[in-house]
Order: sequence, then structure tokens, then C-alpha cells
Amino acid sequence: MSEFAGKSVVVTGGASGIGAAIARTFHEAGALVTILDLDPGRAAIMAQSLGSTAASAQVDVRDRASVQAAMDSVIASRGGIDILCANAGVSTMQKSVDLTDEDWDFNMDVNARGIFLCNQIVVRHFLATGRKGVIVNTASLAAKVGAPLLAHYSASKFAVLGWTQGFAKELAPLGIRVNAVCPGFVRTSMQERELVWEASLRGMTPEAVFNEYVSLTPMGRIEEPEDVAVVVKFLASDGARFMTGQGINVTGGIRMD
Repeated sequence: MSEFAGKSVVVTGGASGIGAAIARTFHEAGALVTILDLDPGRAAIMAQSLGSTAASAQVDVRDRASVQAAMDSVIASRGGIDILCANAGVSTMQKSVDLTDEDWDFNMDVNARGIFLCNQIVVRHFLATGRKGVIVNTASLAAKVGAPLLAHYSASKFAVLGWTQGFAKELAPLGIRVNAVCPGFVRTSMQERELVWEASLRGMTPEAVFNEYVSLTPMGRIEEPEDVAVVVKFLASDGARFMTGQGINVTGGIRMD
């Protein structure tokens, strides 16, 4: 029997993309998966596709009351939370000199504040119940090296790694592990939007940008959400029992440090 059988796993931003792949991977391992997403309809559809043991709820990760209510609901219905996959994220693309306050705040609020709120609220549950729980945060290749046209996004993802490291050091003596994954060019709806944005900003076609992404990836293909999900599952497993505070590259070789 899988070590995840019966474990309560929460995935934020779980209705699509990497989050959906993470939810599916844990569900297939026997976990009781709860999908949290800003879009409750899409979250419900995703949960229904997994079967009767999966559940869903709405959450706005930018809002403390919303996160608290969503996590309290999971705790009440599942008897607790064992694993948090804090995956919800957004991006916009613009030359840094043309960025608006709204661009900056949107990325920071979802990507950085959202991780902070979800992590803090779930860890308070771990501490109150004596759980040696696990958190895996979704960062990005852009958390390791600044990305042109994505400087504000990079800043928000650098914040995710800084938070992950500091939080992990505080919690390690209590047996609570916190790690992050850093995906590269992943085939998602977010990437589809970025291809159009980048093409417009650079005077290229989306197809040319896509081919450039492939050429920059030593393994020679675009990353799939499932490539990230299996690493998230590993980091949540007993196989990673002596790993905490890490930002694991899942980039097909683009980044090797």
C-alpha cells in the first residue's frame, strides 16, 4: 500500500496545469486530495474527474480569512491536513520600465503572500495537532535567475525560495519539512499566455518563442506538468525525509545548481 494512502493532501491552484497534475498524482497514490482554487467551478470539475474521494473548495490565497476558512473546512472534513502543496501562482509579462503597480502587486500578492498565508496557517495546524507535516511550495526557474520581461515575477518567486529556506530552518527541529520545486518551461495555459505576451514584446511569433524554449532545454522538449508532479510527490515522501529548505530544479537541465 502506498505511504500516501489515506493522507490528507491539499493542493492550491489545483484546478489546472501543474496543480492538477499534482492532485492527480497524489490521488493515484491513494491520498485524500482536496483541490483549492480561486475558480470553484473548475476546482469541482477537477475533483469530480478524480472520483468520490477527492474534494474541492474555493480559496483566494491573497486573503487570510479565505485561506483560513478553506483550511478549516478541510480539517473538519478530512480530520486534518498532512501535506500542503502550495502551488497557486500567476504571471504577467512586461518590460520592467513599463510595469504598473498593479502588475507588481498582483504577482507579489498571489505568488509570495499566498505562499506565506497558506504555509503559516497550515503549519499552525501541524503545531496544534503535533503533526510532522510536509509542505512543498511551487517556485520557478525564475526563482534562481532573473528573467527578462518577468523581473516582477522573478522577484515574487525569489521571495518564495527565501521564505521556504527560512521557514524550513525554524521548523526542522520539530520534524516539519518545507521544500520547493523550481519548474522551467512547462506546457500549461499560463505558458500559452506567456508565449503570446513575449512574442508581442519581442517582435516574434509565438511559435518562434516556443522553439526557443525548447532549444534552451538540454533535454530537448517542453516540460509537462507531470514532470513536476512526480518530484513534488517525492519531496512529500519518506524518501525525502532528510531534505528540507531545498529549491529543487525541474528544468530539463536548463539550471543545474
